[in-house]
Amino acid sequence: MAKILMYSTAVCPYCIAAEKLLKSKGVEQIEKVRIDLEPARKTEMIERTGRRTVPQIFIDERHIGGFDDLSALDRSGGLVPLLTN
Repeated sequence: MAKILMYSTAVCPYCIAAEKLLKSKGVEQIEKVRIDLEPARKTEMIERTGRRTVPQIFIDERHIGGFDDLSALDRSGGLVPLLTN
């Protein structure tokens, strides 16, 4: 299974939706980086992605984007192959 990293905050409905979608595809572990608790990690997220919103999702170091991007990738059939390598 691929390594998943997700930048998130405590009260983010899109973060919850992204986690739910990933778990529905068999993902058991998601490394969550809480940028509301670690402000320096927010700067890291912006530098890595060029985006300021959460969630920002990485699958094996590949930037997927936010929930809308993840959902679109799933609808196009591209998510499962990335998760299973």
